[in-house]
Amino acid sequence: MTAVLGLNCFSHDTSACLLVDGAVVAIGEQERFDRDQHTKHFPHAAIAYCLQQAGMGIDQVDAVAFAHHAALDFARGAADAVARVSPKRLAAQAYTDARLVLKERNFRRIWGYKGKVFHVGHHSAHAAAAFFSSPYDRAAVLTLDRGGDFLSTTMAIGEGNRLRQINQVRNPHSLGEVYTAFTWLLGFRPNADEGKLMGLAPYGRDVLAKDIRDLVHLGDDGRFKVNLRWFKYQREGGSFSKAGLARFGPPRVPESEITERHQDLAYACQDLVEEAGLHVARALRQATGMGRLCLAGGVALNSVMNARILAEAGFDEMYVVPAASDAGNALGAAAWVWHQEMGKPRSWSMDHAFWGPSWTEKDCASALTARGLEIRKVADPAAEAAERIAGGKVVGWFQGRSEIGPRALGARSILADPRRAEMVETVNARIKRREAFRPFAPSVLDERGAEYFENYSHNPFMLLVLPVRPDKRSVIPAVTHVDGTGRMQSVSPSFNPAYHRLIIEFDRRTGVPVVLNTSFNLRGEPMVNRPEEAVEDFLKSEMDALFLGELMAEKPERT
Repeated sequence: MTAVLGLNCFSHDTSACLLVDGAVVAIGEQERFDRDQHTKHFPHAAIAYCLQQAGMGIDQVDAVAFAHHAALDFARGAADAVARVSPKRLAAQAYTDARLVLKERNFRRIWGYKGKVFHVGHHSAHAAAAFFSSPYDRAAVLTLDRGGDFLSTTMAIGEGNRLRQINQVRNPHSLGEVYTAFTWLLGFRPNADEGKLMGLAPYGRDVLAKDIRDLVHLGDDGRFKVNLRWFKYQREGGSFSKAGLARFGPPRVPESEITERHQDLAYACQDLVEEAGLHVARALRQATGMGRLCLAGGVALNSVMNARILAEAGFDEMYVVPAASDAGNALGAAAWVWHQEMGKPRSWSMDHAFWGPSWTEKDCASALTARGLEIRKVADPAAEAAERIAGGKVVGWFQGRSEIGPRALGARSILADPRRAEMVETVNARIKRREAFRPFAPSVLDERGAEYFENYSHNPFMLLVLPVRPDKRSVIPAVTHVDGTGRMQSVSPSFNPAYHRLIIEFDRRTGVPVVLNTSFNLRGEPMVNRPEEAVEDFLKSEMDALFLGELMAEKPERT
């Protein structure tokens, strides 16, 4: 038995992943344990969870793979500082990388680890997470990110157990940085709320898109350059330069009114990044001649862009790893070491995303009784939940091991009836307590997906936005966005049997094989992890029923 522990611990979304003989045993995202969304804390709790899940100690780990290469980062950072004639930047880079080395030493000291250590570049980890978890033996591999190791974009070829990079774009030229700059301009949190920009964009008009095309120049071989005149992220930090603010206006005050111009800017930014991402993907298709694409990096969470790449870049199939952002780099670092460093063959692929913790019935019962809730054990949670959803209730659904990545996939979900248009306001305002423009996901039976979505493609990880068929938009208005699309999730019995049964039971009652799905959390929180957190959110919101495994709690009827 050979165990490799992958760690993403030097930036945001810290995480751990344990591979045993090349197969994933557990993936832990630190934010789920310390309740700090997009946390930068060292993933001690995530490491402990992975080892506990495997029933092993740190002394049984053969190699630790860090998803960061401090020496490479310093070399590129120093070259960047010298090119800019910036001693201050050089000193800051040296300080940053010294802290990375210190974090590694602290890990060894705290955990008593004495084994082998490998360092994997940031984009190498992204690429490895995408390709080595995919079902493809050969594929083109694209990473799109804000940055890491002073790269924003890489293009590679994956064959068997090897990855080979063929092209790259270096920072400060970054689609992720441009998208994050607009996220800040629109009054949202940079490097956290980019999904809000994506949700706001369909409300805008196509009146500014052509005007901002000059922000990114699309060049040869899929590369691109950002017109840095308008930005300052590449210098002292921040987002837009004085010239950029003069051009686009002051940033929106958070929580203030969203105007028509804000909507139009969101539309234009989304369009810009879609066009640039499509440009890169088309060039990669031409360079490799491959019909399959693997995609990772924070920008790969842009489900609208992904759908355009699949439809227009020339690829027949596409796989996006569910934890496409930095949280997935723990998996990527471990997989890189297993295949690239150790030369081991591939024997595993990501056929589901449920690698987080699970809890016993005793744990769930204790969480419920501690808050004075009456418990009922039900023989068929799927049927009971479907009955309530069909009757207009909103249900908290907490089942089995939790999913990885930012999208709820039917293990830690809040569910409602997609036929009821009023559910958009109900779930946004009275349960999630978030902005009214935010859309909800349709989870659809995979075998029925083509009835409801145009250009239907199997999409278990909720990383594609597809048009809802015109004749179905009035059938499922609560999950049809303002532009007639939905960020859909395919649900098959092999992927998530309990959730698949719930949707079947809902279909039996309503004739609609779709439910409204959103992540089980309130605004500003990570997805719930422990039963206690699920109970707390249930009590603090206007959810009607809560299912923890086979245990159910309900609130009195609202009058």
